[in-house]
Amino acid sequence: MKRTLYLKFILAYLCFSILGFVSVSTLISSLTANHMLKSKTEAIYREANSIASGRLAQSYREEDSSLLDIYTNLLALASYHSTEIWLMNTKGEILLDTTKEYNPEHTETIDDFDTTRLAGNYYQKGNFFGYFDKDMLSVVSPIISNYRAKGYIVIHYPLEEIAGEKDSFLNINYITLVILFVLSLIILLVFTLAVYFPLRKIIAGANEFAGGNLNYKVPVETRDEMGYLAASMNYMAGEINKSGEYQRKFISNISHDFRSPLTSIKGYVEAMLDGTIPPEMQERYLNIVLSETERLNNLTRGLLTLNNYDDKKTYLEITDFDINTVIRNTAAAFEGICQKKFIRIELIFDAPSLMVTADMGKIQQVLYNLIDNAIKFSHPESSIYIETTEKHEKVFVSVKDTGEGIPKESIKKIWARFYKTDPSRGKDKKGTGLGLSITKEIIQAHNENIHVVSTEGVGSEFTFSLPRAKHKKL
Repeated sequence: MKRTLYLKFILAYLCFSILGFVSVSTLISSLTANHMLKSKTEAIYREANSIASGRLAQSYREEDSSLLDIYTNLLALASYHSTEIWLMNTKGEILLDTTKEYNPEHTETIDDFDTTRLAGNYYQKGNFFGYFDKDMLSVVSPIISNYRAKGYIVIHYPLEEIAGEKDSFLNINYITLVILFVLSLIILLVFTLAVYFPLRKIIAGANEFAGGNLNYKVPVETRDEMGYLAASMNYMAGEINKSGEYQRKFISNISHDFRSPLTSIKGYVEAMLDGTIPPEMQERYLNIVLSETERLNNLTRGLLTLNNYDDKKTYLEITDFDINTVIRNTAAAFEGICQKKFIRIELIFDAPSLMVTADMGKIQQVLYNLIDNAIKFSHPESSIYIETTEKHEKVFVSVKDTGEGIPKESIKKIWARFYKTDPSRGKDKKGTGLGLSITKEIIQAHNENIHVVSTEGVGSEFTFSLPRAKHKKL
């Protein structure tokens, strides 16, 4: 049989409760019995000593009062304290006994009475030299006259009465222990409801997640640590599910983007091999094959770049450089395509030189992607504006076009990998959909930000920030 942690806890609780109850009961019983015996003995002794040294004993010593008067007084005291009081002489004769009628003609003698047998104690437990047929607590106090014992005051109290008082007191303790046990059971019940049952639900949820059911929701909604744990697990499962969906979509996009050029390459090569494409036209189609191959190469390079950022393997070569110079050089690389589309790139700089601290190669890649996009979606005979400004120890670079703009519903999606705007808007049919993803990863690797403002039919403006170099170039 499989023993769960909860079962072990219950067994430990029961064992602890039983052993604790027995141990505490035994200890309390022993301590209570000793305490009550000591307390009763001291009380009786104080009473016996008070009588032996008081007026009644003085009357007995001086014989100025009859035994009847002494008996009457002893009888009242015995009744008040619920005890049995004797007046004994040194010969062991019982002169007065509060449990019997007064009869001076009839006295009882305890033959074995010997105070030396008390061994220095002022009390005795037992049958008092064989007189009683049950155990008694007996206290002996001498009546002293001229430094000699003239008699004794003996007070007896049944031990069974002390036992009864002890039992009454212990019953209260036992009831208290039972109440504590019931309260602990209530605590155990609360623990079961508040901890064990939610924990079982959480374990069941973990098993569902492990089995691949990431849509499962742990049904724990309490506002405590268990509820927080369940909510965290549900959130984790949701994020993993989203990640899984993203991976599936990612793979689908990769497959699609690789399949298209591969299909095209395969088709053209087969057509050339089987003679469908005549030799005099093969050069044209070989250029198409080369173009598709370059597209595959760009796609692979982009995926590797993004993978480096995902794995935190990107190492930035931070240097101080003039961002304006980098912009001029990058813009010059697009001179040919701009002439074909009659597009002008206008540079607007706050100063001739503006130093920043960053990885120059990767920032150049950012600028290349942004300018390339701006050209793709710009109308012929339009302008692209690249501007740099300095503000609050930051340098802001903006790339603005007057092209088609980005639909409002697509603004938040453009940073996603493989995302492309509607191909019917048709300017980026050969793009990989990775350029803006790479751009954002590079800027974030510098602990900076990039954002876009776009209006459909008007144009788009991408702006990113870089830290200004501590020492400006003069």
